[in-house]
Amino acid sequence: MKYANVIVDISIDKLDKTFQYRIPEELEEKIAVGVQVDIPFGRRTVTGYVTELTDQPEIDVTKIRPLNGVHEGSVAITAQLVALAGWIQKNYGSTMNQALKTVIPVRRKIRQTEHKRVRLLLSEEQAAGKLALFEEKKHTAKARLLRELIAGHEIDYTLLTGKLNIAPATIRGMEQQKILLVETTRNYRNPVAHFEKKDYDRILNENQKRVVSAVVSDMEEGKHLTYLLKGVTGSGKTEVYMELIAHVLKQGRQAVVLIPEIALTYQTVMRFYNRFGDRVSILNSRLSQGERFDQFARARAGDIDIMIGPRSALFTPFPDLGLIIIDEEHETSYKSETVPRYHARETAIERAAMNHASVVLGSATPSVDSYYQASLGNYRLLELNERVDNKPLPDCEVVDLREELRMGNCSILSGRLQELVQDRLEKKQQTMLFLNRRGVSGFISCRSCGYVVQCPHCDVSLSLHQSQRMVCHYCGYEQPQPAVCPSCKSRYLGAFKAGTEKIEMHVKKIFPKARIIRMDADTTRTKDSYEKILQAFANQEADILIGTQMIVKGHDFPNVTLVGVLAADMSLHVADYHANERTFALLTQAIGRAGRGSKPGYAVIQTYDPEHFAIQTAKAQDYESFYKKEIAYRSMLYYPPVWNLLVVHCSFGNQDTLEAAAGLLAERIKCTIAEQGQRVHLVGPADAAVSKINDIYHKVIYMKTESYDTLVELKDGLLAYIKSDNKEKNIFSDITIQFDFNPVSGF
Repeated sequence: MKYANVIVDISIDKLDKTFQYRIPEELEEKIAVGVQVDIPFGRRTVTGYVTELTDQPEIDVTKIRPLNGVHEGSVAITAQLVALAGWIQKNYGSTMNQALKTVIPVRRKIRQTEHKRVRLLLSEEQAAGKLALFEEKKHTAKARLLRELIAGHEIDYTLLTGKLNIAPATIRGMEQQKILLVETTRNYRNPVAHFEKKDYDRILNENQKRVVSAVVSDMEEGKHLTYLLKGVTGSGKTEVYMELIAHVLKQGRQAVVLIPEIALTYQTVMRFYNRFGDRVSILNSRLSQGERFDQFARARAGDIDIMIGPRSALFTPFPDLGLIIIDEEHETSYKSETVPRYHARETAIERAAMNHASVVLGSATPSVDSYYQASLGNYRLLELNERVDNKPLPDCEVVDLREELRMGNCSILSGRLQELVQDRLEKKQQTMLFLNRRGVSGFISCRSCGYVVQCPHCDVSLSLHQSQRMVCHYCGYEQPQPAVCPSCKSRYLGAFKAGTEKIEMHVKKIFPKARIIRMDADTTRTKDSYEKILQAFANQEADILIGTQMIVKGHDFPNVTLVGVLAADMSLHVADYHANERTFALLTQAIGRAGRGSKPGYAVIQTYDPEHFAIQTAKAQDYESFYKKEIAYRSMLYYPPVWNLLVVHCSFGNQDTLEAAAGLLAERIKCTIAEQGQRVHLVGPADAAVSKINDIYHKVIYMKTESYDTLVELKDGLLAYIKSDNKEKNIFSDITIQFDFNPVSGF
């Protein structure tokens, strides 16, 4: 006897468990993992998804009911995505429902938009006879409608019901008499419909052809590998992507292009749109639910072949996916910060394996993880070491801010950077100033007693904004800026560090005639704000662009000849083992924005730590030197990718209960490690980096070991232990427990 474990349709949140059903003999060949089925559930029949096939009954076989059948309309692509959800659930530690909601993000039926036209079915002679009859019987509405159809044969439905004031009932009646036919076509919302296609005339250089040839040769031999394309900024990686996609499209297959930020969408999509036209679409969080629903429907229907977007675009339901490209693959935004905490890179590789597809990971500064995998031979390394047309990489200068202070310069801009900005203004060239912060300042502190103004609900400082309001970026708490220190009543309260707003005001004072645009989280809240700001700067409507990380990732502005990185080491000295990697990548990407046109570029890095290897290797654009030092550091401290790390997050509103529960979990892990003799480093439970958010306490437990599978086994063991707690009051019942494998940010 064969059985199917089925999870009830994900629209029912409370039923986050599987139920077992017997597979009737006549359905055995039709039932597979991922198939949507109709099942008896109580007195109702509901739909569900098969998550597992087994020959082992979980309960008394006499109580296991049979499946009703395969759900009408169940398609293979849904089955594949459900199988992918099962993989995510196992490898990242979530419930199956959470994984399903990730891979099938638009399950709720969205109202379709339709276009109706009314067409005459009668010959001219027959229509003339009917018209005479209607006029004789004084059926004025029918006569008016028929006259319009005789004149035009086909008319828009809304024109008839609107301008001509003909009732829908009249139209239905004449349709029933076979006088006319109402034709309905589905209208898809298209987020790139407003784009204007331009000519595409790029020709690949020899380096680009070499890379394309290597991948295409493997494809033609039936090899579908994961490639790491390491290409310096401006080397033409996007042209390589498009050539590979063109090859895949010729085979009748489709492609997904992942990008790290919504801010990249406009420029990236325009380049693809100019080559592939209406076969391209986008997904991002700025789209409405209706727009997102339609893009998935278009993909299923074969209306598009290329989907571009951040993480969620990976789950586009293409029927025959042949290629997945992850641009700027080093970006942390490819790792989900919500459960399931999946990484798009590993998930893309798994989905590609299911489709016999290829994966290309592209970056000027590959993640240490990916470069390590390439060094082991798990990824094939391909390189583009020169810019297109042999344009030189920008020269770079490091300015020691300590020396600036000794010389009496307290300005946000060093003397050297001010001099270079003035030079660019005189030459009608553009400048980008990058700072990885938002708001007017980081925090307010008392210079007398050291008190920091903090959120009463979270263990974080409040940020000062231009409205003189202090805001918590974790829970949204606000309060006015205090005039005196709440602790010692001193008036020596001051802001620490500068934000993009303050830099903008300062730059305007130094260069009053300069046209300045600011781009950060506060100026890009509306749907089209990214596109408008980037387009304005591309059209040279501004001389200086000031912004956060989003301005240094992937943009191509030919007239930008100067990039200034302000306080480069701001991301360097934080409690996160990725800090060096993060800083190197940011600086390298920022430097690479300069000199992408015909004019040479220059970059200035301002820092308080000019000798740090991440800053020096970024200045030299020397990835290999950076990697050698960084991987040695990771090896010495047993950090990923050399070892693997699992963080167990526990949170609850009562601190004592949380500590007790976290202690039990840690003891259970210790016992398992001892029983199995595994080499695992265990730390914790300890307070999380932010131990209290919005009155909820947070604890973490860390586990490090060489084998990822060992961590998966420990996770599974913890889940079984939590479920097996049969005490009258299960201590874990109200505590939120989440798993994060190889986290990419602070924890």
